[in-house]
Amino acid sequence: MRSRPHAGIADAVALAWHAGPGTLSAYVALTVVGGAVPVAVSWLTKLLLDHLGAGHPDPAPLAALGAGLALAGAAVAVLPRAVTYVTDELRRSASLVADDRLYAAVNSFVGLGRFEDPAFLDRLRLAKQSGGTTPGRVVAALLALIRAGIGVAGFLGSLVVISPVMAVVVLAGAVPVAAAEFLLARRRATMFWRIGPLQRREVFFGSLLTGVDAAKELRLFGTGTHLRERMRADTLAANAAERRTARRETLVQGGLGLLSAVVSGAGLVWVVLEAGAGRVSAGDVTMFVAAVPGVGLALGSLVTEAAGAHYQLLMFAHFRAVVHAGPDLPVRSRPCPLPRLRSGIELRDVWFRYSAGHPWVLRGVDLFIPEGAAFGLVGVNGAGKSTLAKLLCRFYDPDRGAILWDGVDIRDVDPAVLRTRISAVFQDFMTYDLSAAENIGLGDLRGLRDRPRIEAAAREAGAHTVLSALPEGYDTLLSREFYSEADKDDASTGVHLSGGQGQRVSIARALFRSHCELMILDEPSSGLDADAEHELHRRLRRHRSGRTSVLVSHRLAALRDADTIAVIDGGRVTERGSHAELVALGGTYARLFARQAEGYHAGASVTP
Repeated sequence: MRSRPHAGIADAVALAWHAGPGTLSAYVALTVVGGAVPVAVSWLTKLLLDHLGAGHPDPAPLAALGAGLALAGAAVAVLPRAVTYVTDELRRSASLVADDRLYAAVNSFVGLGRFEDPAFLDRLRLAKQSGGTTPGRVVAALLALIRAGIGVAGFLGSLVVISPVMAVVVLAGAVPVAAAEFLLARRRATMFWRIGPLQRREVFFGSLLTGVDAAKELRLFGTGTHLRERMRADTLAANAAERRTARRETLVQGGLGLLSAVVSGAGLVWVVLEAGAGRVSAGDVTMFVAAVPGVGLALGSLVTEAAGAHYQLLMFAHFRAVVHAGPDLPVRSRPCPLPRLRSGIELRDVWFRYSAGHPWVLRGVDLFIPEGAAFGLVGVNGAGKSTLAKLLCRFYDPDRGAILWDGVDIRDVDPAVLRTRISAVFQDFMTYDLSAAENIGLGDLRGLRDRPRIEAAAREAGAHTVLSALPEGYDTLLSREFYSEADKDDASTGVHLSGGQGQRVSIARALFRSHCELMILDEPSSGLDADAEHELHRRLRRHRSGRTSVLVSHRLAALRDADTIAVIDGGRVTERGSHAELVALGGTYARLFARQAEGYHAGASVTP
């Protein structure tokens, strides 16, 4: 990933400030105090020892120094707890703001392209992992840098007071340590970045092995052991990378630790000899003993925090990339008004493919869907039927051509306004982990609490009998995801619907948007048996009477009453007309219809 990690510092700090200016201010104050306290303790100790060694010391300064040391001791005792509390509070508030911004940005995407892009989905996953925690960690790392900087400046200044030459010697000994720590920290960050895909695959394989979605196939095909071995291989590879880094750090830090010990020991010998000669005081000795390791530790901490901040900013770059991604489809700053549908919807020379590297799905499609008519789409798998339905909702834009709503290009109107005029049942329908009533009410949020309307939509979709018989009726949760082991046998805490039942609920949700001007039904009965399918289409036929509707189905009997049927083959419209006209034409539609009809003739074998 190519990025400029430090460009995210301002965003991270601004986010933390927005999340809690008071909390961040308190964090800064505690950081400054925390950095100054060790230096202050060293100076107070030096001054106290110098006063005690002066003979007949004045009690007032001694009392003041003693009080100062007591106050510093209290700060040392209280500061870690206060910092922990403020850090956690900042993390919580920053996480709330970051998550809200992330999901607001994702919700603002007009189309579906980014949700079908593997690279973007990987980035989105990393953004979700890092966005809620990284801003707080970046701020913590920056403030740790300030604290370490205060420590370095304070202790180094103290050494300069005692002996400028020894200050230079100690600094010279600490610089290699700090440089090595920086390189090690950067290598550590790079290592974690490189093993990230391995760790994500571990999570993926783990979810497959422990989740219900893949449980049936893993056991039927006996693939659990294979996936477990692949997960183990990824874990071993990640562990090996971490082990190499740990060995390198141990060797380098051990050697540099010896160097620091030699410098500190030589300095201690020097200061003791100087004190014996009367050239430095006992307080100076105490100060020197505290300052020498203090400089090294502060420099090491400074470098470690800098490298840690660098890594956090690398991860935060994913969050920033998603939040600042911008629109995925162009939206006019001054959209055209969308007229009420009175004439119809026209597809004019529409070409579409999902990316430049993919084949064309639609190739010059010309269609007119009259207002109030039922329009059927027929074709083999991959012919482009569902893609055409997505284009009508403006989930994508055509690469060429236009889609006109009563003569207005739908690219020129507000997508949100367009979608209030459309309702749909998609082939890959959703059942939400919400109550049955909410699952239907999401079709029109204005009626989310209107129980009579919700039940009317359920009756029209043939779902009322099932939903009213649930343990809590329409208030039953259509999920078992949110309850503990103790609730597993209590059906009132939630249920799973069958595929056909869930499809009826999704149809009820679409019917609940009763004010729509275009209804799209993409394989609305794929999960139903023959009787249920016949009854559903009878209900839908009554509902769509006088409404503009687009019907997509492999089961041609469900489309035979459509006003017009278009056959799509190879991305082009090859036939169009009524059911009777297309059967009489003897083309693709007639062949497909005859083949499906064979399966219902008594004694006939089904032709594959």
